[in-house]
Amino acid sequence: MNNITQNTINIPRYPPEFQQIITTKNHNFVGREFVFAAINNFLNQSDRGYFTIIGEPGIGKSAILAHYVSQNSGVVYYNVEITGKNRVEEFLTTICTQLIEIAHNQGIKNFTTNFTKSTTEDSGFLSLLLQQISNRLQPKQRLIITIDGCDRIDIKNQPRGSNIFYLPRYLPEKVYFILSRRPFLTDKSGLLIETPAQSLDLSNYPEQNRADIQEYIKNYLNSPNINHQLLTQISKNETNFLYVREILADINEDIYHPNLQLYYQNHLEKMNLATSKQQLMALQVLNILIQEQSISIEIIAERLDVDEYEIKVILDKWREFLHLESIAAEMHYSLYHASFRDWLRQQSESKF
Repeated sequence: MNNITQNTINIPRYPPEFQQIITTKNHNFVGREFVFAAINNFLNQSDRGYFTIIGEPGIGKSAILAHYVSQNSGVVYYNVEITGKNRVEEFLTTICTQLIEIAHNQGIKNFTTNFTKSTTEDSGFLSLLLQQISNRLQPKQRLIITIDGCDRIDIKNQPRGSNIFYLPRYLPEKVYFILSRRPFLTDKSGLLIETPAQSLDLSNYPEQNRADIQEYIKNYLNSPNINHQLLTQISKNETNFLYVREILADINEDIYHPNLQLYYQNHLEKMNLATSKQQLMALQVLNILIQEQSISIEIIAERLDVDEYEIKVILDKWREFLHLESIAAEMHYSLYHASFRDWLRQQSESKF
């Protein structure tokens, strides 16, 4: 369902570090057909546009894009998570190099990879490339560009108000961007666009996520040297691929495996950095979230005897690590995964 090879164009060679990530993330891939169906529906219903996959940390966004790219040879790929790839200059240089190769395959010879400063100071050169390629696409061909990890883009070196990575506000016909990112506030998207756009939030598909996790575990059980006791740690309601992968990959029975601990430590450091100016109150809020499975801003504010607005400012800065649920017409907040909450509780207890 996810293959669109009949509509592809000649693909450029991916940089080695990108190819390695595609191969690694695509290993043991299962399911996610509902995502690929949504992407294809968007491609078929819109003549251009942005499609965004939104999901909590570890839910499988990167693997989805890696599999999509591996199955469709006409898709351009960029990954923000690789060291040094989160800056706009690197993005434009790398992505334009891939696009120039496509242009050359189309017979457009007036572009070279000898980039000047003007190439990376705005979206002008990128937009020109997209338009030139679009002009030569066959009726059923599309140019599809995927960007994985948009929440990690460093925007400090871009002018205030500019689109993340200078992504174009307008797109030529038959040109599409497929993005992945963690949950974000609508007014903090970093994108001002006037072209068709659609998003798919993976958290809105719990049944499909659970089914794919169970299929992943089933495939793992067919592998040799399985420690079946580890499976008792995995709930049948589990929806987080990274957590399951780390549990299954480790022969020990310690619930907090080294890779998972490092992953959670990075989360905590990012949360602390985001709320460094509200350090004391942020710590108090975090301690409450650690103890509660779900709680409203009103109750947190009552417990701390502070204004609800001050609590909301902190929670907004932690949006990518929180799960939101409407209960009795009131928004409740919780840490995105029980394992992350338990790890934070363990860190808190170890300090006393």
